[in-house]
Amino acid sequence: MNAILAEKKLATGQTLQIVQGDITVDEVDAIVNAANEQLQHGGGVAWAISKRGGPTVQEESDEWIRKHGPVSHSHPAWTLGGLLPAKYIIHAVGPVWGDGDEDKKLSDAVTGSLRVADELKCKSISMPAISTGIFGFPKDRAAKIIFSAIETYFAEIENSAIQTVRLVLFDDATVKVFLDSWDSTNS
Repeated sequence: MNAILAEKKLATGQTLQIVQGDITVDEVDAIVNAANEQLQHGGGVAWAISKRGGPTVQEESDEWIRKHGPVSHSHPAWTLGGLLPAKYIIHAVGPVWGDGDEDKKLSDAVTGSLRVADELKCKSISMPAISTGIFGFPKDRAAKIIFSAIETYFAEIENSAIQTVRLVLFDDATVKVFLDSWDSTNS
């Protein structure tokens, strides 16, 4: 069961939450998948989402690639949620640590995910700690960038339909780093 560990109301009115649990069972309009640019969901969060969402998730992802080509950091793809409680999956491509300009690429992935959620008229969205798993992005650095990108997005997009953003984190180590970063930015 997913548990809310921290919550705050942003100055712009949205609620931001840190949640420990499984993003694949989160009951929101859209979840963010930490994807690769070819939308091959073979490991980490992507594998878990694809497995729980059923074969249509990979089928729709393959169709997206055929139509649009590789997914960029700033322009995530999206598919329907398949068997997931979420209506949509937003496939955000985070940076691989060591490829260069990682901070901007991560910020772009978060901003792009929120933009797609708004285009889909979502009121709630859950995202993982993008790029902090097999892509090797340092968790503490990622936490600061993700928090900043979320706040900046809502400060710039006044008419966003999004009301709730949930950062759904699976393991204790990631939860600790994000809560520590949260505490240092909210004190």
